[in-house]
Amino acid sequence: MARRGGQPSPSMSEAVSSTPRATDVRDWVQSIRNALDYVCSFGRARSAKATYTLPKPWPGVLPPEIKKAPLAMDSQIQASFEWFGQDSCGHGYGFMGYARLSDLAQVPEYRRPSEILANEMTRKWLKIVSTSTEDKTETIKRIEEELDRIKAQEIFRRAFELDNFFGKSQIYPDLGMEGDELKTPLILESKVKKNSLKSLRVIEPIWTYPNNYNSIDPTKEDFYNPQTWFVLGQEIHASRMMMFRSRPVSDLLKPAYLFGGVSLTQLLKPYVDNWLRTRQSVSNITHNFSTMVFLTDLSQMTQPGGQMILAERAELFNATRDNQGAFIADKIKEDIKNISAPLGSLDKLQAQAQEQMAAIAGIPLVKYFGITPSGLNASSDGEIRCFYDTIESVQQREGTPAFKRLLDIIQMSLFGKIDPTITFQWEPLWSLDEEKQANVRKVNAEIDCAYVDHQILSQEEVRKTIASEEDSRYASIDVENLPEPLELPGQEVEEKDDEATPDLKDAPAAELRHAGEKIHAAE
Repeated sequence: MARRGGQPSPSMSEAVSSTPRATDVRDWVQSIRNALDYVCSFGRARSAKATYTLPKPWPGVLPPEIKKAPLAMDSQIQASFEWFGQDSCGHGYGFMGYARLSDLAQVPEYRRPSEILANEMTRKWLKIVSTSTEDKTETIKRIEEELDRIKAQEIFRRAFELDNFFGKSQIYPDLGMEGDELKTPLILESKVKKNSLKSLRVIEPIWTYPNNYNSIDPTKEDFYNPQTWFVLGQEIHASRMMMFRSRPVSDLLKPAYLFGGVSLTQLLKPYVDNWLRTRQSVSNITHNFSTMVFLTDLSQMTQPGGQMILAERAELFNATRDNQGAFIADKIKEDIKNISAPLGSLDKLQAQAQEQMAAIAGIPLVKYFGITPSGLNASSDGEIRCFYDTIESVQQREGTPAFKRLLDIIQMSLFGKIDPTITFQWEPLWSLDEEKQANVRKVNAEIDCAYVDHQILSQEEVRKTIASEEDSRYASIDVENLPEPLELPGQEVEEKDDEATPDLKDAPAAELRHAGEKIHAAE
């Protein structure tokens, strides 16, 4: 192994062989320097090595007749990877491989953030809506039943989770097609028959390998965009699978990542390693934070049997060391001291390592670790709102195109046509607590009363609005069956001319029975 500058590095045996026998201090220091130089030269040579290579497919992914990976069609790709491996720009990053990522997915520090993000993506799910003025209730109901049958919510959750684990995932809608038909593009209007959607399948990226992409013309849609994929020996057109890839890499690195993206696991690894090292170091310190020091006359070690006697005294002390034990020492020549390591800032060191992991994952501490903010009037509502904003942006970017494709397939399978007025909306993640919701209803009731009193809206319109609200307590009321107007005590109800406009400034307090609730509105 050569060091930088062309000088060969000493072997490890040469570097340390003189250490135990060194009689001169300078020779001993030089031997330590040689050992350190050997280790450093090994690290430099390793970092200078190209870290980007063409990944090999898992056995069985490619058909038997294909002897060479299709990615070899890009003749300049390995030269590009070697350029990345130079000292001037190589930083030790590279695709970790699906086998290694699968192994790390078992570690809680990697698994929990991926599960949290995937669960939040699909926790509230979405709702099917119509932009048409016609009644589409029955159509929407059948689509929702079909989504429940194929377990679309769980399938999407799993796809988001695998995207975080591996950098990409794909959903395959099973339409009952086989053989060479899978190689052709999926044209919905002509190839999706009624009742042909059997199920949805999530495909882990280890079972796929890209094929047939354009590496020549960047102006084309298929530039570094595989048109077909090998899935355990089968060639399937890309239009037949829905891709999830939330962290794409640059075009130059796409082949090295098998046209996936950077996984959350790979982004977290340096910070998880730091956390694991910090956690173990803190555990070691707290386990051995206190050390007993026995001060004695070491000259007795030069006497015959002195070493054995001293060792036996230390062994006896360690064996009987207890708060109820006693140790006998010479009053004049010996002493015992307890040296303890300070533990006051260890919790801060651990907290900083945890916060670094949460920062990379973009998850608030209260959701990641269950750590609530401390202090007077401390609240994590702001952090959670920002987190929900991030989740909603990823839903729109990654989930919306995939679900739009699925919705079209479902409509073709159920009805034989696509209704452009049928669409969907992601449910908002942020919701008010019961007290705040009650305050909102109270404010809305006061506004409705004002509208009715000023004859801007009629009672029927207000009742219809309240009854049609989502999760309304009054959805079952008869909108047209208005309650009898209330007669105030000591006051007769006077019939008023319909054309006359009442003087609302001088009007007494009015009571309106608002969808079953008595609400007082005084101007």
